[in-house]
Amino acid sequence: MSGEDLLQIDVRSIIGSKNPKTLKRIPRFIIRYLERIIHQDEINAFLRENPDKKNLDFVDVGIEFMELGIDYRGFENVPEEGRFVFAANHPLGGLESVVLMQIVAKKYKDFVFVVNDLLMALKPISGLFVPVNKLGGQSRDSVKKINEAYESDKQILFFPAGLVSRKKRGKIEDPPWQKTFVSKAIETKRDIIPVYIDGRNSNFFYRLANLRKFLGIKTNIEMLYLVNEMFKQRGRTITITFGKPIPYSTFDKTKSYKEWAEFLKRKVYEMRGE
Repeated sequence: MSGEDLLQIDVRSIIGSKNPKTLKRIPRFIIRYLERIIHQDEINAFLRENPDKKNLDFVDVGIEFMELGIDYRGFENVPEEGRFVFAANHPLGGLESVVLMQIVAKKYKDFVFVVNDLLMALKPISGLFVPVNKLGGQSRDSVKKINEAYESDKQILFFPAGLVSRKKRGKIEDPPWQKTFVSKAIETKRDIIPVYIDGRNSNFFYRLANLRKFLGIKTNIEMLYLVNEMFKQRGRTITITFGKPIPYSTFDKTKSYKEWAEFLKRKVYEMRGE
């Protein structure tokens, strides 16, 4: 890979590309603060050290870089053959996705993860992603890619919440799950495998999220801290539990797609502590 092709993160350039006038108005100490909380120097050093790693190889070196321990249970529930949607809770914001991919790859090398389209900027791993726009309507190209993924023989990995878990009334849990994955599973005759991921972010993250909501601020400013939260997980063990496949024929007309999505969410959280 040439120096020109090497992916590097540059907060100043990112802000400037969006709005050059805004960049001029932002004090330098704020730019330095943003660089620090996204660990710009550490991430760029890692990227420079692994310029040729792609997809699953990049997943492996990323997990090694973060010094993660991995504990997975119930993997015998995952059949050796079939077409499935792996539907998981989303407690951390990033690390759980790479761990889930590494585990699933032990049985299935051919899979895609349905992710926020912003993550397509992560070029070394983008070959494992199918993008969706979490902030608005889907483009024709996005819809086409999602449909092609579901109709293919690839496994589908998905966080139906779309957003990272928050803390509410003392309980850390996903927001309501989106319904689309249920309708697509039925349409393409895919059984759904519930996946519970044990993990939590810092109290600071949850307090900031709750304060932001209390003040009526719509922009998810706590998301700025997700990379910092990721680095707080360094050296920890992530535990993932796989449930038995739930046949797509289960999702009949006795419930709406939205109700079935919440049914599956409850199934996942019932696996907590197994």
